Amino acid sequence: MEEYVLQFTQYLQNERGSSKNTILSYERDLKSFIAFIVGTGIEKPEKVNVTNVRAYLLYLEKQGRAPSTISRNIASLRSFFQYLYKEGIVTENPTMDITTPKIEKKLPDILTMEEVELLLAEPNLKTLKGIRDKAMLEVLYATGIRVTELVNLQLDQIHMTLEYLQCTYMDKDRMIPLGSKAIEALEIYLKEARFIMVRDAKEQTLFVNCSGTVMTRQGFWKLVKVYAKKANIQKAITPHMLRHSFAAHLVANGADLHVVQEMMGHADISTTQIYTKLQKSRIKEVYNKAHPRA
Repeated sequence: MEEYVLQFTQYLQNERGSSKNTILSYERDLKSFIAFIVGTGIEKPEKVNVTNVRAYLLYLEKQGRAPSTISRNIASLRSFFQYLYKEGIVTENPTMDITTPKIEKKLPDILTMEEVELLLAEPNLKTLKGIRDKAMLEVLYATGIRVTELVNLQLDQIHMTLEYLQCTYMDKDRMIPLGSKAIEALEIYLKEARFIMVRDAKEQTLFVNCSGTVMTRQGFWKLVKVYAKKANIQKAITPHMLRHSFAAHLVANGADLHVVQEMMGHADISTTQIYTKLQKSRIKEVYNKAHPRA
């Protein structure tokens, strides 16, 4: 069956344009399934039925695999057999009646407002790098955009007079307000640092690295780690944590959930509602610590 996995991964790459990580994930899941199914004496995909698939999922469960891992395996098998069905290799998809286990969404880790202030205060504004870093951190926290969106921002996406930025993700545009602190940090960066740091005067990317070229996600992740350590923040901070913090702090201060959804670029409101749950969890935590009869 491995030759069909190879055909499937080539299909994902050439026709679906799937990322390398996605393809590797599918390949890993399918090879694990094949090893299990061959061990039961089945060597052709058309011989696989729903009972065999359920037996494999039970095997994963007994191995202590998390519900999220099992769900991912179901998705991999479903896509694989749907591909085989479309190609006429199997006459039915044995995964169609398989239900995905419910996964309780883990509440995201966020920074407190005090921790955000400590982090944003760390960059040294006497250096070009510090001025740039301050602007990047302020924009990230002020808008809640993704790190990929941040490092790919172009000069014409920043509207300083109207105080908003234009962001494009998955071919969808959204307008996000820029707070006064982010505007101030951007003005300093544009007036005092960027024109010195940039290597090519024609470069349109807003934030550049110390070599004057486009900054990578990994490069930004590293600088966030450095500033978190300097600020003595004990949490395992990531750039995405600032995105979560932006949304959680808005919701905590009474922002309309649909407005937050729009700014975050969430396709489904249920994704945004997790910040409401986070707020309720925080209220309960404070109550349990502070109430005399808790």
